[in-house]
Amino acid sequence: MVLKKIAEGLKKTRASLSHSFKSIFSSTSAISDSLYEDIEEILIQADVGMETVTELMQSIEQRLSRKEKKDAASVYETLRTELHTELSKLNHSLHTSNASLPTAILVVGVNGTGKTTSVAKLVNILRANRKSVILAACDTFRGAAIDQLEIWAQRTDTPLIKHLHGSDAAAVAYDAAQAAVARKIDYLIIDTAGRLHTNKNLMAELQKVIRVIRTVIPEAPHEILMTIDAITGQNALPQIKTFNDALHLSGIILTKLDGTAKGGIVIRIQKEFHIPVKFVGVGEKMDDLLPFNPKEFVNALFEG
Repeated sequence: MVLKKIAEGLKKTRASLSHSFKSIFSSTSAISDSLYEDIEEILIQADVGMETVTELMQSIEQRLSRKEKKDAASVYETLRTELHTELSKLNHSLHTSNASLPTAILVVGVNGTGKTTSVAKLVNILRANRKSVILAACDTFRGAAIDQLEIWAQRTDTPLIKHLHGSDAAAVAYDAAQAAVARKIDYLIIDTAGRLHTNKNLMAELQKVIRVIRTVIPEAPHEILMTIDAITGQNALPQIKTFNDALHLSGIILTKLDGTAKGGIVIRIQKEFHIPVKFVGVGEKMDDLLPFNPKEFVNALFEG
């Protein structure tokens, strides 16, 4: 079921890659050296990134014998292997609390990337695994964000800690952390602002939230996950750099992967920032946020 969902989510990327690769590999079992450049171009168009593509092609060259370099099937399978190897270098599982305290997850990202919806879907995953969750509505700068999260909290039957619109986000986080500890909750998930409507600095506000929850849960946050809209492709890279420089991200939630042919951005993000993609969004339904699995991703990319 998961592989099927990943395959559906990667339909556009896979269609683009498959069409291009078939034009290279289907006509003959042997390939010329010049067609390696065509492979590079296909991967770059999928937003894998020039540096990563160059390293992948070098690895393929080193892996294959002189005879195999001329064999289409060998090149194709080696490319799959190298992509899987690259994606498997990082840990994609969620970090959890080592103590008897809740695991705190801070979800960040610019507005419009599906942040609040991803929070709700993450709750759905945890609840399906019989974990208790408390939500903190720390995007206090948008009244609509609090309302939206409250709707999701009601739908998932999850306690929500909120203050009035315009309240101090760190105060909400503090109350939520205390509530999570007092109730012996497994997970505290904190939804944050993606933009401030005041002269306050967003990163400073997020850093304040982190400092405050650490007074209650010393190891927190155990995860700082950033939502990225896959449709924006490489244009999202400056966003990642900005948030990572300030907050030291532990993972990426890549949303709307089903809406783009640029699925190679997963590889580029991990290669350039050494930040694992931990979840991918492949649809609008509540169960369409999936834990990222390198093997399933590569299989879906090439086979579906």
